[in-house]
Amino acid sequence: MATKAKKPAGKPTPSKPQDATAMLRADHKKVSALFAQYAVTRSAVKKKSLVAQICTELKVHTQIEEEIFYPEERGDVEDDMLDEAQVEHNSAKHMIVEIEKMKPGEELYDAKVKVLGEYIRHHVKEEEQPGGIFSQAKKGEEDLDEMGKRLQERKQELMAQIGGH
Repeated sequence: MATKAKKPAGKPTPSKPQDATAMLRADHKKVSALFAQYAVTRSAVKKKSLVAQICTELKVHTQIEEEIFYPEERGDVEDDMLDEAQVEHNSAKHMIVEIEKMKPGEELYDAKVKVLGEYIRHHVKEEEQPGGIFSQAKKGEEDLDEMGKRLQERKQELMAQIGGH
């Protein structure tokens, strides 16, 4: 298990665009935009491409949260919130597996993608809302700038692995 990097003592460090929560929020926005594009797309080819992007983004995002963000925020963020987020991740991963086995035009394909989007919106709200996971993390002792760098590095590794398939 990685050792936790604590915020430097003394004056607070200014927020940088790529601190851990800012990076994760940027991921949320990107996936939200992909779901919005999907909702107005009629082309099966475009739907397939968007779903591939959505699934890749979500698989990588959930993995970096589970490997780095959630474990290191234990103690700073309420355990119940982190536990619920983990359960939501597990359910989303099951839906992703089902969707990836399907093709646009198959029965329930659009419905499953829509429900996945709704599920992700709910999850994002719980992470980003006042008092949620991200606001609790910002009040904690973790160095979110340093964690953001590690999240970004791991994300790049995972994207390269998945993109290589």
